[in-house]
Amino acid sequence: MPTVLRICPLCEATCGLTLTLDGPRVTGARGDRDDVFSQGFICPKGASFAEIDADPDRLRTPLLREGGALREATWEEAFDAIARRLPPLVERYGADALGVVLGNPNVHTMAGALYPPVLLGAVRTRNVFTASTVDQMPKHVSSGLLFGDAFAIPVPDLDRTAHLLVIGANPVESNGSLCTAPDFPGRLKALRKRGGTLTVVDPRRTRTARLADRHVAIRPGTDALLLAALAQVLFAEGLTGLGDLADHVQGVAEVEAALWDFTPEAVADACDVDAATIRALARELATAPSAAVYGRVGGSTVAYGTLTNWLVDVLNILTGNLDRPGGALFPLSATAPAPRPAGPGRGFALGRWKSRVSGHPEAKGELPLAALAEEIETPGDGRVRALISIAANPVLSAPDGDRLDRALAGLDFMVSVDPYLNETSRHADVVLPPPPPSQSAHFDFAFNAFAVRDQVRYTPAAVPLEPGRMDECEIHARLILAVTGGHGAEPDTVDALVVERTLAKAVTEPHSPAYGRDPKEYAAGLGGRTGPERRLDLMLRLGPYDGLTLDRLREHPHGIDLGPLKPRLAQVLKTRSGRVELLPEPLAADLPRLRAALEPRGDSLVLVGRRHLRSNNSWLHNIPALNSGTNTCTLQVHPDDATRLGLTDGAPARIKGDGGELEAPVEITDAVRRGVVSLPHGWGHDRPGTRMAVAGARPGVNVNQLLDGSLLDPLSGTAVLNGFPVDVSALH
Repeated sequence: MPTVLRICPLCEATCGLTLTLDGPRVTGARGDRDDVFSQGFICPKGASFAEIDADPDRLRTPLLREGGALREATWEEAFDAIARRLPPLVERYGADALGVVLGNPNVHTMAGALYPPVLLGAVRTRNVFTASTVDQMPKHVSSGLLFGDAFAIPVPDLDRTAHLLVIGANPVESNGSLCTAPDFPGRLKALRKRGGTLTVVDPRRTRTARLADRHVAIRPGTDALLLAALAQVLFAEGLTGLGDLADHVQGVAEVEAALWDFTPEAVADACDVDAATIRALARELATAPSAAVYGRVGGSTVAYGTLTNWLVDVLNILTGNLDRPGGALFPLSATAPAPRPAGPGRGFALGRWKSRVSGHPEAKGELPLAALAEEIETPGDGRVRALISIAANPVLSAPDGDRLDRALAGLDFMVSVDPYLNETSRHADVVLPPPPPSQSAHFDFAFNAFAVRDQVRYTPAAVPLEPGRMDECEIHARLILAVTGGHGAEPDTVDALVVERTLAKAVTEPHSPAYGRDPKEYAAGLGGRTGPERRLDLMLRLGPYDGLTLDRLREHPHGIDLGPLKPRLAQVLKTRSGRVELLPEPLAADLPRLRAALEPRGDSLVLVGRRHLRSNNSWLHNIPALNSGTNTCTLQVHPDDATRLGLTDGAPARIKGDGGELEAPVEITDAVRRGVVSLPHGWGHDRPGTRMAVAGARPGVNVNQLLDGSLLDPLSGTAVLNGFPVDVSALH
């Protein structure tokens, strides 16, 4: 059978696949052994590509609401309805009457990366909500404050480090996050094989923890206290050493003073980690030939998420491991702008505006997803009356999905771009379904910026569009035109406008490859068969690698290796001082809140989420091969807690939180520490009106329904989804 190459769009590892075809149908997938980055690695999600691609529940045509019910419609009818109903609402009530929600799958597609920024720039609403505030926003905020750029996120140099400290992350099952690394398990095993050390801090003995030299079963939600104590030990024992960073960092003495009270003895009881272990962790980190600290969602979706992420980088800086081989470095994506000269920048600001109802400060142009329901429900000027939801399912991903479910039903108008009729899109007046992944080209705009090795790969669509389907990029372009008064124009109009605006700026910048050129002449020389390809070609040409074009990329179907990560901190910094600002005022002001966490805690159980290799949030549960085996929605409980509470393995338990209560089967396991229970994220597929038969037959429960949305990290607006108290009891 013929084969074709395709980059996997199902997680952040971005592995290369070889698809087997039977005519226009994908029949199988295996790892591409010649891929310059993944070198043949594949996980169960990638292996299920054919099943995902052919899922019979994927929508094939748009849906349009008439008389209270959704019916199949033509593309013309769908965009006509949007153009007829949405602009008048915005004109009558103002730009903020339109809310936009963006989900995680956007960063897994070309369309999701290229077009939502254009949409947001055109509609100019302040009511923007994304999955970031139930995921990684604390990292963006801490990076913005430290480095002046919210997207300047250093990643561990996995293939060269001698010591890796992982906190609040389970990359063996998540395949990595904000750290794009195919075959993360193999890379961790290689670290230990070359004599390196792996330390994992996690309240669960995860598959990642099982590979570790040392597993520290911390009390959930206290990651920032532990990291602060590690930094305190470095200062107290004279173990700091900035090395080449010294001339680029300010505020070291201020950090020392701010953290001086966070001694190992002071934090030990709160973290449930003894002082001797804390000192050992700090000394091992400081004395390793090279080291990196890596934290992820478990340290972000907690009460002190931004402080936790800040302290991850503080430790990398204090040990001299930021921006050096074997430490934590800044990747250089092929579509990043050409590096500008080193020097001060604009910096990063928080709270430029606040949400209307609760006054939550914006972060990176976004408001907390947890605030969406109240922004729809609460009357008054600026109330969200219409919503565009793109590849998002906030009914399952945001706290208190029941409230949001009711709020969505009260919207004046809603558009959803989604391949499924799911818990959120079922409320839409218009549903625009993108085609299966095999029918779309692929380039990783987002994940290449977090990759552990610089490389670039592009794969065209594996098979042609089926009749009646619309290309995902065209869907987005036509949506922009319908919303902004350009309905009826050709979709390439959007791409041409972006190219024109990009070049108008680039030709005036001395560090740009297009500096001084005629923009029309430059645009005429772009390659690519479509508007999105022309935009990609432009970004490659304006990027940091000389001679890189789309045509050259097509000549290398397995990708082009651009080499290991290199030190480049001076190019990255965009703070007003032109230096790493180690203790920005917003972080200093939040430290007293962390200090208060040293007080004795109650004995209540706390809940944490968990990842599974066969799952990716809420969007792969409709695939039989992935919704099976150990990928189950169970409440994991330690044997001692189960005995104390009278819980039986396999029997149901009631879990109560501030936002509601759930019932879930008990799974007794010593993989979770005492005092902690665990439910996975992304389940709860039991609402009426959806069309996801496999997920609906095995729905599980929505863990976020235990939350009322009031628990947020104040700096980033990120929902506290981990480390919150619950009551658990047996059901008789």
